[in-house]
Amino acid sequence: MGESRVKNEWKPLHRMALVSAPWPLFNRPSIQLGTLKAYLTSRFPGLRVESHHFYLKVADAVGFERYQAVSERSWLAETVYGALLFPQMHDSVERLFLREAKGKSVFRGVRFDDLVERARAITQTFIEETEWEDCGLTGFSVCLCQLTASLYLIRRIKELHPGMHVVAGGSSWNVDSCPAWFHHFPEIDTIIVGEGELPLAELVCHLQSPPDKRLPLTAESIVSPSRRASEVEGPPFSQLEDLNELPLPDYDDYFTMLQDLPSGHSFFATLPVEISRGCWWSRIDSRGESGCAFCNLNLQWRGYRSKKPEKVVAEIDALTSRTRTLSVAVTDNVLPVKDIPRIFGGLANLGKDLRLFAEIRATVTRDALQVMHQAGVQELQVGIEALSSRLLAKMNKGATCIQNLQIMKDCEELSITNSSNLIIRFPGSDEEDVRETLHALDFAEIYRPLKAVRFWLGLESPVYRSFRSSGIRAVMNHPHYGSIFPQGLLREMRLMIQGYRGDLKVQRKLWRPVVERLKSWERAYEDMRTSSGGSPALSYRDGRDFLLIHQRRPHLASVHHRLTGSSREIYLFCRIHRSLCDVVRRFPNLSEDKVQPFLNGMVEKKLMFREGDRFLSLAVALRTCPTRC
Repeated sequence: MGESRVKNEWKPLHRMALVSAPWPLFNRPSIQLGTLKAYLTSRFPGLRVESHHFYLKVADAVGFERYQAVSERSWLAETVYGALLFPQMHDSVERLFLREAKGKSVFRGVRFDDLVERARAITQTFIEETEWEDCGLTGFSVCLCQLTASLYLIRRIKELHPGMHVVAGGSSWNVDSCPAWFHHFPEIDTIIVGEGELPLAELVCHLQSPPDKRLPLTAESIVSPSRRASEVEGPPFSQLEDLNELPLPDYDDYFTMLQDLPSGHSFFATLPVEISRGCWWSRIDSRGESGCAFCNLNLQWRGYRSKKPEKVVAEIDALTSRTRTLSVAVTDNVLPVKDIPRIFGGLANLGKDLRLFAEIRATVTRDALQVMHQAGVQELQVGIEALSSRLLAKMNKGATCIQNLQIMKDCEELSITNSSNLIIRFPGSDEEDVRETLHALDFAEIYRPLKAVRFWLGLESPVYRSFRSSGIRAVMNHPHYGSIFPQGLLREMRLMIQGYRGDLKVQRKLWRPVVERLKSWERAYEDMRTSSGGSPALSYRDGRDFLLIHQRRPHLASVHHRLTGSSREIYLFCRIHRSLCDVVRRFPNLSEDKVQPFLNGMVEKKLMFREGDRFLSLAVALRTCPTRC
């Protein structure tokens, strides 16, 4: 393995390129390219590494708004370059694009062929204007929404420069499908499956040595036509033991490209940063496999690793100063909970008005959220996914409905935008799951609405691996791939998004009432926020020995409640969900016979939510809402 299949006179590797194709979010540099460039530069001081965030050029060419609309839908993203990659599939690709783009105003009056031609033209310009001649190695980071664009780029570049060694990596590749990729795309010389730093560095060492003196490649995650995937047993891992060894990501090439955009096309970018890799909730131990049943985001890693809090703070400080930008997106699938106070406490002490985004689990406490908010966290994606404890158990989320409502309330109280999802049509969900969801929605409508997301089957997710237990009869590549890729290719490989046969029609009908409720929830929430000048729908003000609760209701008059004495104390005690036993122990002078009717009355008025014997007060403290004080 190693040298290109086109035999040229050997030259030492002194220059290489890293490429990220459309359609990642255009307003942030590729963390994959930034991290790999910094790592390779530190390992090989004499190696010139250039990173090409090519997707930014495409965004500028097609228009930022239109690009963003494409990047938000994986099937839209794969169609544009799919039509270029497989011209014989043009008609079916166009039909898929039109179905996926239906109803989006940004595509009104846009012809598919015009969009494809614009992508072709800017791609051709990029290839022609880039100096590839002495670039001995080019790496492509290929993740969700980047497959067809990357394959098209690889094919076009290799046509002009057949001696170049092309390596592909990223979450789109799995070991089993590597032989098929090499067969149908001989332009790819090497595929790296899993984490990229160590195997890519080994490949660089390999190519820097004369062919007659090269040591054999040892990393299991490096696959090539001469080193078949069958030689690699199980998921290959060649990864860093300590993330603290990583140097500061290098995003200079992205910001240089951003500065070169035409006048009026500039924007303030968002910096991606990495605190950890993997997911501590998704792990394999002596008791078997755990993790969210639908998730396949952590297949490329073994275990969970995180950076030291001090390193995280120093990196964000250095990157924001270097790039003169203050918006930061944490790319982790899940944060290291125990380190949240030190990380975000340290960020709060930097003296910078940061704007932070992160993804968290629903079990993060309000105290932790408070620290995050003080550091500048203005938006979170919480792993809520469901408002039914039965369904959450089927998803193996490790949370309950009342915990989800708790964090929704905490985000509302701290004015943190909660951009979270509600998964509908989960295989094996039933009428009771939907009933519980509808019941919870009666109480959740006072908070920021969740976004309905249809379940999609991820390759090698727990549901995929045990699909029959979820009521799925058969799995296959998602049918939409058949509109893009030739059938001969599809039969030989497994792609990231899988389709299945099972209870699809049943699930569609079953979840229809929830879909309608989510639509009305969004309208009602916006109406209430607009009419109240941005104040929360359910809030309270504490008068020390009495409590005033203001309850806004959609299309109905507002209601005011006054709680005094022990009623006030119990309500405030249940700001964090408590069991009936907790309440009775906290107020020993009150018997359960007196406490229970009060709690039930609060639930009937939708001032509290009850799940089993646990109660949660739903009103948010008006005084602690930062924008409403």
